[in-house]
Amino acid sequence: MARPRKFSELENALGCRFKDKKLYERALTHASVRTGRGPRLDNERLEFLGDRVLGLVIAAHLHAALPDVREGDLARRFNRLVCGERCTEVARAIDLGRFLILSDGEAESGGRDKDTILADAIEAVLGAVFLDAGFEQAREVVEHLWGDHLNGVTVTLVDAKSALQEWAQAKGLPLPGYSVVSREGPDHAPQFIAEVRVKGITPITGTGTSKRQAEQSAATALLEREAVWKKKKKKTKK
Repeated sequence: MARPRKFSELENALGCRFKDKKLYERALTHASVRTGRGPRLDNERLEFLGDRVLGLVIAAHLHAALPDVREGDLARRFNRLVCGERCTEVARAIDLGRFLILSDGEAESGGRDKDTILADAIEAVLGAVFLDAGFEQAREVVEHLWGDHLNGVTVTLVDAKSALQEWAQAKGLPLPGYSVVSREGPDHAPQFIAEVRVKGITPITGTGTSKRQAEQSAATALLEREAVWKKKKKKTKK
């Protein structure tokens, strides 16, 4: 069973100092490491706690940073920041995998770079920070590690269908309606054409490789045509 590198390296990556190093050792210990019939010493309980800590920090940040954004849009931005993909990205950014304590079998099978293991471990570490130093320190660590993502999400647009729905409601119109106009191509590569209708607005269509994608395309086309969204310029080949 491989032990992690010196804690000072992880402390530098997180931007905090550890009081209870055993707590952090547990946060880095994967469930593949078993200790017989005694108490489990892996990071699953800390992961449970860290997930809640991360959620509270992110929710509080979005609430303060985006005072004019509606709940639905806040929820979409929140989900982008706390999802497993984002946690994995953050974990990789600080090379968390090299600190993990894994069974020999898990280590040999590439466990230090597995998405799920990394995502769970970063949440477990946040749980350890919370228990070791309190919520304020945990908040500082999250804001330090998620910094660029937090800044970027404040300008992230909602998806087209949601934006079109909000636009229609703001104008006092019924909700948009969608219908599939046609479906062509083989089963492994279908092409859908969907139409979107809003009362009093000329319908417009969009295409995609799935019904959902075609509906999003149609919503985007309507938003751009009505100048709600700025039309994206097509890239030209040099």
